[in-house]
Amino acid sequence: MSEQPEHYFSEQPAVDDRERTVTFELDGVSYELTTSTGVFSGNRLDSGTGVLLNKVVPPEAPGTFLDLGCGYGPISAVLAQRADAEVWAVDVNRRALDLTRRNTEKLPGTVRVATPDKVPSDAAFDEIWSNPPIKVGKEALHELLETWLPRLKERGVAWLVVSKHLGADSLARWLAENGWAVDKHASAKGYRVLRVERGE
Repeated sequence: MSEQPEHYFSEQPAVDDRERTVTFELDGVSYELTTSTGVFSGNRLDSGTGVLLNKVVPPEAPGTFLDLGCGYGPISAVLAQRADAEVWAVDVNRRALDLTRRNTEKLPGTVRVATPDKVPSDAAFDEIWSNPPIKVGKEALHELLETWLPRLKERGVAWLVVSKHLGADSLARWLAENGWAVDKHASAKGYRVLRVERGE
């Protein structure tokens, strides 16, 4: 059975669970994470996620951070390396959440793994990190961002990595039109990193 990309949007992936190991290094720290079929980029560190992690300096101050669409947890793992980090790792895919839980349980920070409906309504974030699921479609993507971006704290910032050919610039325009301050922070390997803050 071939693995279809839409499985990672599913709550319970239909494909068999075949685990493997993904390794990468960032800032002198080596990460070895367990991944599987049926989750986003289940056989490697996704190029967009790699660009995001290499182009944005992880927060050095204590704080509460959201990894939106966490997959098997590479962003959560990097954020959780900070001892004072409280990370909410959010995804609809329960296999991904289980992998994130396992991949971050021995790291210094606190990682709270949850489906979107289990995040407390009053939770607010110093930073949001996301390689958002562009392929869910523009309407669903906009709804996702309209749900979570308002939960940034007053001086909070969101870091979004988006493929240029999948609409990074049009997404930046849409965000600006909806009152967000958007900066094209970096570009690499066909991706753009957008820095998003509350507008004036």
